[in-house]
Formats: sequence, structure tokens, C-alpha cells
Amino acid sequence: MDMDVLRRRLSSEEINALPLCHYEGPVHVVRSEADWQAALPLLREESILGFDTETRPSFRKGRRNSPALIQLATARAVYLIQLSWLPFGPHLADLLANPVQVKAGVGIRDDMRDLAKLHDFEPAGLVDLGGVARAHKLPSQGLRTLAANFFGWRVSKGSQCSNWSLPELSARQIAYAATDAWIGRLIFIRMCELGLIPAARPASWPAVSCGGGA
Repeated sequence: MDMDVLRRRLSSEEINALPLCHYEGPVHVVRSEADWQAALPLLREESILGFDTETRPSFRKGRRNSPALIQLATARAVYLIQLSWLPFGPHLADLLANPVQVKAGVGIRDDMRDLAKLHDFEPAGLVDLGGVARAHKLPSQGLRTLAANFFGWRVSKGSQCSNWSLPELSARQIAYAATDAWIGRLIFIRMCELGLIPAARPASWPAVSCGGGA
């Protein structure tokens, strides 16, 4: 991919004309300690996790709600951890503090800071995709614009301001949340392939295509 292409700023009209892409692979909603214990071995074996959080929007000036959902994407599935059912604590923090496992996302340091207010911990292995883009003077630094520039895909942001604290997430919320973590992982892999992140490409990394669990 030509860096000149990546340095071109796409207009909103151009992005809206791109094909809509969403995650179509397995999604596991984690709501109990038993769910977490089943997911943990599969999460630990991954070298790269796509990461994101969702927070119930606040319409009061100066007030920011705590994260309600953590999304973790592996090569095979996406895990959605509902913090109203399984509060953030050592069981989750230990995974996010693992320095040898990449956690990749946009605005990831702000997300980790919000989580540390719920349970104090030192996150490690973080890659801020927006920060990588800024370091290479790319105009696209948000998840939606990065997906458009790197893959020619349009990622929906329609559920962003929905109520993420609901006990039961809608199918639309689940699809939206899973896609954000999944696309973050793919952007990290593509950045490594292009040499924007100094890392060798393990043979186990998948080819990138729109759709399921790649």
C-alpha cells in the first residue's frame, strides 16, 4: 500500500460511499465468573488482542460514566464483558497488565485510565492505533477513518451513544461492539505489515478480509 494513499484524507461523503463491513464471527457475552474462566485460557494464548470499551453516554456537562463493557477480539472470536454483571477487578486487570501480549485500540490509554478508577492496576502491552497514525503523519486517526483508509471499509457508528449499561444488550449493540474490537486488531496487523509498527509478522497472523473471524 502506497503511503501517499494513507496520507490522503477521505471526506465524509467518500467514507459513507464505502461498503459497510461488520464482524460476522463468534461473539461470547461474558456475564459471570464461569463465563470468564471459560474465556480466559483462550484470551491468554493470543499474542494480539483488539481492545475497546463502551460507556453509557452522559448528557450532564463534566460528568463521565464508568465503562460498562470491555471488548476483546482474538483471531477466532470476540468477547464482550458486561461490567454490570462481572465488575472490573483483578481477574480482568491481570490480563490487561500482561506486558508480552498486545492490546490494540484507538484511545486505549484513556480507556485504561477509566478502568483503573474501578480497580487500580498498571496496564501494559498497549498500542494506541491513533498514536501510531499521528507518528506517521496520517490524517486518519479514529477507528472509522482508519478502517476506511487501510481497508476501504465503512464501519457503522450508529450504536455508539446507546445505553451500554442495559442488563441485556441488543443484537445491534453486540454487533457494533464486536466490530470495533475486531477492526482494531486488524488495523494493528495491517500497520505491522506496512512497517508502521516495528514488529515481525508471525506466520500465524491471518490474511485480512472483511467478514468473519480473521
